[in-house]
Amino acid sequence: MPRSPSSPAFWRSPLRGPWFTSVLGVVLLAGITVLFVTGLLSYAAYNPDLSSVNDQTPDKGLLGFYLFSWPTHPSWLYRLTQGVHVTLGIALIPVLLAKLWSVVPKLFALPPARSLAHALERLSLLLLVGGALFEFTTGVLNVQLDYLFPGSFYPLHFYGAWVFFAAFLAHAVLKTPLALRNLRHIRDEQPPGEGELVSPNPAEPTVSRRGALGVVGGGSLLLLATTAGRSFDGPLRETAVLAPHGGPEPGGGPGGFQINKTAAYAGISPTETGEEAWRLVVTGRDGRSVRLDRPQLLQLALHSSALPIACVEGWSTSDQWWRGVRLRDLAALVGHDDPVDVLVESLQRHGAFRRAALRANQVADPRSLLALFVNGEDLTPDHGYPARVIVPAAPGVLNTKWVARMTFGDL
Repeated sequence: MPRSPSSPAFWRSPLRGPWFTSVLGVVLLAGITVLFVTGLLSYAAYNPDLSSVNDQTPDKGLLGFYLFSWPTHPSWLYRLTQGVHVTLGIALIPVLLAKLWSVVPKLFALPPARSLAHALERLSLLLLVGGALFEFTTGVLNVQLDYLFPGSFYPLHFYGAWVFFAAFLAHAVLKTPLALRNLRHIRDEQPPGEGELVSPNPAEPTVSRRGALGVVGGGSLLLLATTAGRSFDGPLRETAVLAPHGGPEPGGGPGGFQINKTAAYAGISPTETGEEAWRLVVTGRDGRSVRLDRPQLLQLALHSSALPIACVEGWSTSDQWWRGVRLRDLAALVGHDDPVDVLVESLQRHGAFRRAALRANQVADPRSLLALFVNGEDLTPDHGYPARVIVPAAPGVLNTKWVARMTFGDL
């Protein structure tokens, strides 16, 4: 038996073949396209061009093209798009691994390049495999809140996505016609024994190709069933046993819903959020500025909104009942009768997004609040006491907690 992986006879699995690989490829073609589109929507939701605050990716150039001002209707929009992005990405892992297993002989084939076209195909395959492993690995680590990779997840995933999708697109253009031809044999238990993926000396089969596809599909369904629930309310949430912030609502009482970063993690001390020390500084047109303590904020017109929180990791809360001062009313205090962009700064010392910017359309929405209460009680320290921003359909990191300063104007 050959000992070199470069020999076709080294790979003896009878499952490998053009039909098996093509089925997996077509599933990935559809799934990864949805992942890329929802990833672009997630990028748009950050409103990345706002004063280079929300997106500090270096040298992004044309790759960081701005799509549109992220809408505030419906309020569950980001909960949907990012929930699909993360849940689908996790569910596709068995399909991706099976696809990589099915084509692994190609990675060892010699000579490395038989022609210029073959060399380009091998290069695209290398970028495709490396990009897929990088994107799915960093995505899963981010979902699990395990930041083991060097640097910030945001720019790493951003650049990795473009490299991966460019290679994926090139590979799809080259291989999709062949994959569709191979699928014409879908009724055949054993497709034609031709092609570089078919072993010249196959071992005895222990499972059919359809059985193998059933195992892969079953694995994907299992991951879907144990992840998707964290984007829903009610009993379905309890099925999200593999997802951080999944399962039942944590704790009880008005503040008993998911928290990503605690006050202790953010370096917030009770002394600086106490009534004697904390002041909100609101600045606007021509440098006009007001300083408001919490009792003064309570004297302003208060409004209520029922809104969820949805985060980039794919988890979300059910609707919570928030009460506070409308952002557009705070803008009016400093001379902006027509809503404008706002830069929000937090007392937070640790972690990303100590500063976040919101578009004028988000400030204008009557449901956008500087919240002082949630579910009829004061905010808890972990939910942003003494004041936090809550905006419909915005990513969770833009709903700044422990707000200290708000600057209204063109950013």
